[in-house]
This record gives sequence, C-alpha cells and structure tokens, in this order.
Amino acid sequence: MLPAARGSPRSRHRDLEAKMASGEFELGILTQAAAAATQPQMPVVPRERADGTVEIVTSLDELRASVNKVAGTARRLLSIYTPDLEPELYDQTEFLEIVKRFVLARRFAKVRVLIGINPEFGREQHRFLAMSRRLTSYIEMRPAGSLNQQHAAAYVIADDRALVYRVHSDSWDGVADYDNSPVARMHLAEFDSAWMSSEPELSLRSATR
Repeated sequence: MLPAARGSPRSRHRDLEAKMASGEFELGILTQAAAAATQPQMPVVPRERADGTVEIVTSLDELRASVNKVAGTARRLLSIYTPDLEPELYDQTEFLEIVKRFVLARRFAKVRVLIGINPEFGREQHRFLAMSRRLTSYIEMRPAGSLNQQHAAAYVIADDRALVYRVHSDSWDGVADYDNSPVARMHLAEFDSAWMSSEPELSLRSATR
C-alpha cells in the first residue's frame, strides 16, 4: 500500500489553469507546471477543455472515473504503468469488467502492465493479477526494470490516443486527455522501450496460486 499522501490535494500553477481554460494542452509543459506548483490551494477554474477531452483530476474517485473512461475507449491495446498494481484503481469491479469486456470481445486485444515493484500480496489476491493468470493470451504483467529507476509517474494509455497521466505516482492528482495522439504516442514509445527490455517475472504469475 502506498502512502496516504496520494489522497491529499495538490496545488496547480496559474499558467496551467490558463492553458486548461483556453483549451491549450501540452503534457510536457503541464507536468512541469504541476510538479513545480507551490500554492496551498487551487482556485476554481474550468475543469475541462472546450471540447471536453481534457480533465484535471484531484481525488481518488475522479482518478478511478478517468482510468475507467480511458480503458473503456481502448480498441486494440491498453498499456498501464503502475508502481505496485494500485488496488485502489485496478482491483475494482468496474475496471475489471471493462478489461474483461475489452479482451473477450476483440480477438487481438492486448493489455500490458509494467509494475514498478513486485507487490507483497500475501494471502490477499489482487483480482487484476488473478485475471491476468486466467487470460494469459490477452493480459501480461512485467516488472518495470530500468524504467522504475528514473520514473516517478504513473499512467494508463488506450491505443495511441487517450491517456491518464500522474506526475507523481504517490498522489491521485493527474490529467486525463481522451483525444491526444501526439502525447499518447510519446508516452507509449517510452512504455514500449521499457516493455521490450523487461521480462515476465515468475513471482507475478505465482502470486495468485
């Protein structure tokens, strides 16, 4: 379980608010602004771009909704980078139903999960991990390896178009963009590189036995 600090609100830089209000979105700039923000509270600003495809999330409930929405848009590929298979997000019935429908309805559907650390599950079964064991042709989980050494973020990418991105994986704060291929492809390329250099880990498979 990660620290409770995930649920605490984080401030936002005023430049970020202006970009969200005007409809301009560039994730590289956005994540830098979010990381550098120091104000104790975020003023009330429009939460979506004019076309409704971008949202700032600041709570676990909002993040769950955004993760589920992005996952629900996947048609071929769902790529997830998570520090520890965060059960607050990925061991939830709604998310699991979305994944199950995705892989069973599409012959070539694939779910890839990179995990920053190997979780200590003990006797408690993580249902997403258990699902990956049953549906090995569709869902694969691997340790993040070298990516984890330089990467503090967490994200979900649907195909090469939609994503939810958190600058800090120990916080629920992040940005969801449901139609941004350039940014999604940038992070997908990073994910693909880490995926190719990683290997399936037996302990991830055996944890559900």
